[in-house]
Amino acid sequence: MTDETEKPQSPSTRRRRFLATAQVLTEALPFILRYDDEIVVIKYGGHAMGDEELAQNFARDMVLVKQVGINPVVVHGGGPQIAAMLEKLGIKSDFVDGLRVTDKQTVEVVEMVLAGKINKQIVSAISTEGAKAVGLSGKDGNMIMARKLHRTQKDPDSNIERILDLGFVGEPEEINTEVLETIIHSDLVPVIAPLGVSKSGETYNINADTASGAIASELGAKRLFLLTDVAGVLDKDGNIIPRLTVQEAQKLMDDGTISGGMIPKIKTCISALNDGVEGVVILDGRVPHALLLEMFTDQGAGTLISN
Repeated sequence: MTDETEKPQSPSTRRRRFLATAQVLTEALPFILRYDDEIVVIKYGGHAMGDEELAQNFARDMVLVKQVGINPVVVHGGGPQIAAMLEKLGIKSDFVDGLRVTDKQTVEVVEMVLAGKINKQIVSAISTEGAKAVGLSGKDGNMIMARKLHRTQKDPDSNIERILDLGFVGEPEEINTEVLETIIHSDLVPVIAPLGVSKSGETYNINADTASGAIASELGAKRLFLLTDVAGVLDKDGNIIPRLTVQEAQKLMDDGTISGGMIPKIKTCISALNDGVEGVVILDGRVPHALLLEMFTDQGAGTLISN
């Protein structure tokens, strides 16, 4: 087999390619101006975090967003990586309503994986692509003050509700943005692990969607982007719904169109919107540069929920 080399492009072909690039840039300009100096919060997780090429694409997207004058805040998950480490250490892990039951031994592993390995990988990737990133957890500067998350479960036979003990699983009680705002308005991209600390100093594991929604609300973000492993909110026929109001989203939950794991995401969206976030987008993180498509084109790449 012989090696084949690409034929050099003709001047006219190269010119057409450069003109196409210029056209894309000019079409993106109104969208760039829309977000100028605004804060956008991006929940980063799912399949995109485990795929090397998609992870590199995400890092490049963060660099571009920062360079055009937008202030990105990244909040990341890490469920699969935590599960892999727990299995490696021989620690059994149970789930209740999609939440990991987190005892003291488990929360130490969660903190090690989230605030350590994953957080620094994302920081390193963004820095390698040309921006300056800094890794934080919600414990730094008491950014996320948390309380124990209480859930109840109804017994189907007796119809009696019982309180579930999820261990060190928490929910945001207060968001302190002093340190975060200092970082945002510098040339740094903050990357946050969703851990919280209680008033008595206990560490809590917090769902990344919930943490990103609370942070976006407190910062008054222009947009909250939830990168997921689905295309967006789907109708009963499996087609993506490009836009929803809060009322429409609530109706789809009530009639069962929105179900399962999408329900807590929608509730996070509604809560953020009620707290002043202008718009929330659920989009597929498995699509290369989905965030740029959503922000800088009129086609979008997911489901926009707004008031």
